[in-house]
Amino acid sequence: MPRSSQLLHPQREPAPVRPAATILLLRDTPAGIEVLMTRRSPTASFAPGAYVFPGGAIDPADTAARAQAVRRPTQSDEHLTQAIAAIRESFEELGVLLARRPDGSPVSAADIAALNRKAPLAPQCAAHGLTLATDHAYVLARWITDRDLPMRFDTSFLVARIPPGQMPVADEAEQFEPVWVRPQDALARHEAGAFFMIFPTIRTLQRLMAYPTVDAVLAACASEQALWTSCPRAGKLAGNVARFMEHELPFGELELLSPDGQIVHALDWQHQQPVPLLKNVQRLTAPNAGFMTGPGTNSYLVGDAASGYIAIDPGPDDRAHIERLWRAAGGDIRLIVCTHSHPDHSPGAGPLQQLCGGKAPILGLPSQPTAQPGHRFTPERALQDQELLQLTGQTPAGELTHTLRVIHTPGHAANHLCLLLQEDGLLFSGDHILGGSTTVINPPDGDMTAYLDSLDKLDAACAASDVRFILPAHGHVLGFARQTIAQLKAHRLAREAKVRAAMQAAPEGSLDDWVALAYDDAPERARQMAKRSLLAHVQRLRACS
Repeated sequence: MPRSSQLLHPQREPAPVRPAATILLLRDTPAGIEVLMTRRSPTASFAPGAYVFPGGAIDPADTAARAQAVRRPTQSDEHLTQAIAAIRESFEELGVLLARRPDGSPVSAADIAALNRKAPLAPQCAAHGLTLATDHAYVLARWITDRDLPMRFDTSFLVARIPPGQMPVADEAEQFEPVWVRPQDALARHEAGAFFMIFPTIRTLQRLMAYPTVDAVLAACASEQALWTSCPRAGKLAGNVARFMEHELPFGELELLSPDGQIVHALDWQHQQPVPLLKNVQRLTAPNAGFMTGPGTNSYLVGDAASGYIAIDPGPDDRAHIERLWRAAGGDIRLIVCTHSHPDHSPGAGPLQQLCGGKAPILGLPSQPTAQPGHRFTPERALQDQELLQLTGQTPAGELTHTLRVIHTPGHAANHLCLLLQEDGLLFSGDHILGGSTTVINPPDGDMTAYLDSLDKLDAACAASDVRFILPAHGHVLGFARQTIAQLKAHRLAREAKVRAAMQAAPEGSLDDWVALAYDDAPERARQMAKRSLLAHVQRLRACS
């Protein structure tokens, strides 16, 4: 993890979380699933005016009420308490009660009318011989309120089928306007500005759309494990606050820049100014955005004013970009490192060295004979695998060192390397790992077996150095480094299985035939480049057969 001394923003303790529970009451209709929602009071302390699912904080009385509840054999004490709280809240807020009579039949409207919504529920149920039908409520998800908010909850989202014959009636104090709505309709109305919802509600409805029936939802939750857990992070996008879940690309960058949840980082891509990621790491994106380069090639500066800087991937020969990179380092660039020889990474090295008065040596690996003519690169010195590149400077707080460890990672290119910033646990991945897409493996310079082996090598390095963040040459910072590598390898192997199946289905077929089958989920414009990676898979399969 990054050194606290290198974080851009002062550390702080986010507000503590309170346990809470909410419930999605569902029903089937000819048009699909509908969910019961209600509008919160405009004066509510949390999410005022928002359409939500009934729910609230878990009370100590909810734990005490376990004896009044019916549980599934696999339902834990924690989930039982959450279900009790959610059922209690739905009764208090909307008059909907998941409960049974002594004979096991669902409660009737008359049973509910005999209860006081403002009095404790469990004692009333005991007095009337009712038991809470907590065995009908299943955990769907777990949401933890964003770190930037002053009031935070750790909320279990449960799902249950609405009991037959019950009509919701809002309490008109905390909740108003109960409404049955299809998830897609709620989302469309929110987008139109007529149905305000907060981020977890939106994301939950988006996932609920995948299920055709209530039975399908309940079956998905039968494992007793939340289908997802999220504590979102927020940044600025186009001047507005935007929130992201863990699987969404900007999450890792927001975690690196503001680990305690401050909403301070702009996610918009811009090419005129460097973007500080830590006090000792800056990113400057070249203005070469495109289908293959995404927002552009990321050049990085590692170091500080006291130690000088190492420039990683100066990018294409774009003089304005190179000058901006030189100015961001105050002209004090000590080393220039190219992760590989491709024309959006290495051509800027010579012009940048000239700006530095010829004093910054150009390091990397020479391109191999397999490289295309336009991809040739010869460094002034070839780096050795596991070699250390080190900068040290004297700061008011004492000596500060920045050490980059070289890791040879052939696969995307025969001369590809990655760099690991040891003191801060950051991996500069070049094109071996990208943000938002998979890299092209283009034979003969690209090799699929070498690529997969290099992923294993990077995973081992991340495990040994506690690396959490990956800084790719294209795209935002990636979090969950080892998980990202594992998912990338699994994706490649799954693709290889499709390639094998395509070859078996059309043994006399051409690459064009096979790419149509194995990359049927890829857009048409990507097929030509996909064909190069398919060839790499074919060569690997034939070598292993």
